[in-house]
Amino acid sequence: MTNDEVGARLRHVRILHGLSQRALAKRAGVVNSTISLIESGQTNPSVGALKRILDAVPIGLAEFFSLTPERTEKAFYASEELVEIGKGRISYRQVGDTLFGRALQLLKERYEPGSDTGRVPLVHDGEEGGIVLSGRLEVTVDDERRVLGPGDAYYFSSRRPHRFRCVGPHPCEVVSACTPPTF
Repeated sequence: MTNDEVGARLRHVRILHGLSQRALAKRAGVVNSTISLIESGQTNPSVGALKRILDAVPIGLAEFFSLTPERTEKAFYASEELVEIGKGRISYRQVGDTLFGRALQLLKERYEPGSDTGRVPLVHDGEEGGIVLSGRLEVTVDDERRVLGPGDAYYFSSRRPHRFRCVGPHPCEVVSACTPPTF
């Protein structure tokens, strides 16, 4: 099983049990970033670490690995059905409650003025793209930096170090896609 599959499965189980990444990390006695790194496929936990995290749900290892979530055929989602996976001053509202078995992740993002994805650039497998709906978004990819406004777009390999920052006095809204769903 790949890192991405373990991560998608953990995210599915966590959401199924109504837990945030922060709540699961606290229950399991691990740092918040551990859950995020596993779910994004950036790290593969040892069996012992995974068991400790799953005990906090609670779900056993055998049930976790035998779990086969129903593949939804749902085609339409009301605004209130989008799942919040962001935190703080950045909102990431995901289309669909799970990414397990999916090839694409769609997000409606909202950045409050001055918010950013952090000083450490994001790097993960896949490709991503987005279109700015409102506000101004500074996008940095490698050493390139561009401020995008409504109607402007970005598209790049997610393996390239990147970060996002809302510039200006108004919130910025973006619709983005990532494949495979590793964010």
